[in-house]
Amino acid sequence: YAESSSLRDDTVRSVLGLPGVARAANVTYLTMQVRRASAGDAAPSSDNDDVRAMVVGIEPGQPGEPSYLVAGRHITRSHYEAVADVRTGFALGERIHIRRHDYTVVGLTQRMVSSGGDPMVFIPLADAQEAQFLKDNDAILNERARTAANPAFNRPGVPGLLEAVQAAQGANRNVNAVLVQVATGADADAVAEPIRRWKHLEAFTRAQMEEILIAKLIATSARQIGMFLVILAVVSAAIVAFIIYTMTLGKIREIAVLKLIGTRNRTIAGMIVQQSLGLGLIGFAVGKIAATFWAPGFPKYVLLEPGDAWRGLAAVLAICVLASTLAIRVALKVDPAEAIGG
Repeated sequence: YAESSSLRDDTVRSVLGLPGVARAANVTYLTMQVRRASAGDAAPSSDNDDVRAMVVGIEPGQPGEPSYLVAGRHITRSHYEAVADVRTGFALGERIHIRRHDYTVVGLTQRMVSSGGDPMVFIPLADAQEAQFLKDNDAILNERARTAANPAFNRPGVPGLLEAVQAAQGANRNVNAVLVQVATGADADAVAEPIRRWKHLEAFTRAQMEEILIAKLIATSARQIGMFLVILAVVSAAIVAFIIYTMTLGKIREIAVLKLIGTRNRTIAGMIVQQSLGLGLIGFAVGKIAATFWAPGFPKYVLLEPGDAWRGLAAVLAICVLASTLAIRVALKVDPAEAIGG
C-alpha cells in the first residue's frame, strides 16, 4: 500500500513454517479503472461507467478478504466472482469488467478503501495475478522471439532450456505481498525478525504499517489540509470580528447608557464575548450537521471522528473569543456622556 513490490507466490509456504505464524496468504493490490459490463455482452460499457478502485486479489477464507459484509456472500469460487465496497456503486448480481474478463458481484462490504480513499474490489487471487502480471499475447510472442534469437538460451548442450524460458515468460506467479496472522500470544516483532533475517524479505508489523501510512504516505496531504485549515481559521476570525464589530457600533448608545448607570467594563466585555460565542456555536452546529449529512455523498470515504468534532468546537470558541477583542476595545472606549448627548 506504500510502494510497489513483487515476490514469488511460493514464498508463502516458507513463511507458514515459521514459529508463531497462525495463517499466511498471498495478496495483490492494483489500482485501476473498473467498468460495468454491458448487458448481454462481454465488452465493457461506456467510459462514463468507469469506477476508480483498488482491485485486491485474495485467497478465499484467508487473511486479506473483507472482515464483514453488508450484503451477499464471500467469494467461494476460484474465478470470476467479486466482492465490492458499496462506494463503487456496484450492486449484487451486477457484472463488472476487469482487464480481459467479467466478474459477478456476489457480496458488498463497507469502509474498505485504499490509502488514497479509493474503494476496493476483491477478486480471486489467480484472476488478480493474471490481471496485474500476465502480459498480452503480442507482448509474449515478441518476448519469445527475442529469447529464441539469444544464443544463451539456445545452446545444444542444454535441451529444453529455450522452451522452459519461453513458458516462464507467459506465467504469472508473482504477488505483491504476503499477509501473516500471528498465533495467539505470539509477539509480532519476534515473528517478523526471522523473516527479515533468513528469508531476506522485508516484514512490517501492524504498528510499523500504521507509522508508514500516517507519517510517510499521507504526511504531505495532511500538511496541505493543515495549511487550508489555518487559512480558513484566519478568514473565519476576520469575518466574526467584522460582524461583532459592526453589531457593537450599532449599540454604542446602549453601551453608553450601561456605563452611565455604573455597569462594570467586565460585564460589558462579557456580553460581547457571549454574543461572539453564540455566533460561533450557531456556525459550528450548521457546519457539523451539514458535514454529517453530506459526508456520504463525497466521492471518497470521509471518516468523521468524535474527537475531531470536539477539537473543532474548541477551535471555533477560541477563534470567536479572539475575534471579539476588537469590539471589546471599542466598547470600553465609549464615553458615558454619549448616552445623554444629542
